[in-house]
Amino acid sequence: MSDPIDQATLNAKLMTPIAVIVDKQRATLAPMLHGASGQAAQAALRDDECVRRIATFCYPLLPGLVRLAVKEPTFVSFILNNREKVLAPLTRPA
Repeated sequence: MSDPIDQATLNAKLMTPIAVIVDKQRATLAPMLHGASGQAAQAALRDDECVRRIATFCYPLLPGLVRLAVKEPTFVSFILNNREKVLAPLTRPA
């Protein structure tokens, strides 16, 4: 999905539901970022396996229509490529 139009469409479909999931699941997701405190959380965001684990956890929480439009491998790839923007709220205090 390297076409800029396709990427913009994917961003539009995913950013709002992901923001809601991250906000609601903060207590569950934060430990996946090694406690989500300062440098440890930033290091975890650079760890592909850690980010992949969070994306895999979040995918089933997406609305059903979004899951029909965006398959899990595409979603995980999106999260890996946009990790700073999507998961940054987990690195800030609640």
